[in-house]
Amino acid sequence: MNKGMIIAAVAVAGIATAALWIFAGPDAPQPQPAASGKNAPPQVAIPSVFSDTAKMGEKAFDAVCAACHGENAAGTEVGPPLVHRIYEPSHHGDQAFELAVANGVRAHHWKFGNMPPQPGLTKADVATIVAYVRELQRANGID
Repeated sequence: MNKGMIIAAVAVAGIATAALWIFAGPDAPQPQPAASGKNAPPQVAIPSVFSDTAKMGEKAFDAVCAACHGENAAGTEVGPPLVHRIYEPSHHGDQAFELAVANGVRAHHWKFGNMPPQPGLTKADVATIVAYVRELQRANGID
């Protein structure tokens, strides 16, 4: 790829990012309030049965992720809900979760701040967590 094409690609990506920030409008994801009383995050529908993989993922999620992403991935005042349309597979594929755990994530959809890497999780752990989150999402109409 020549230098001009790289500069053009970076410029297009920058313009697209700016447009999303400017034109996101009322449908843009908003941080969830603290989990208490009237300001509690929305309830997450739980599947009647989880797969064996998702059951393992639930345990790993509860141990490592729930402190920020909340019980049943519903979000907290310090981390976004993962049961949200912004994390649907067509927008944030499974690899996005893998990369987030391995490398951390710069805040870009939410105002919670950056997510640090989670070095205590293996790729196998992350695969089970993703299965858990995806099954929660499907139970809540997010495919």
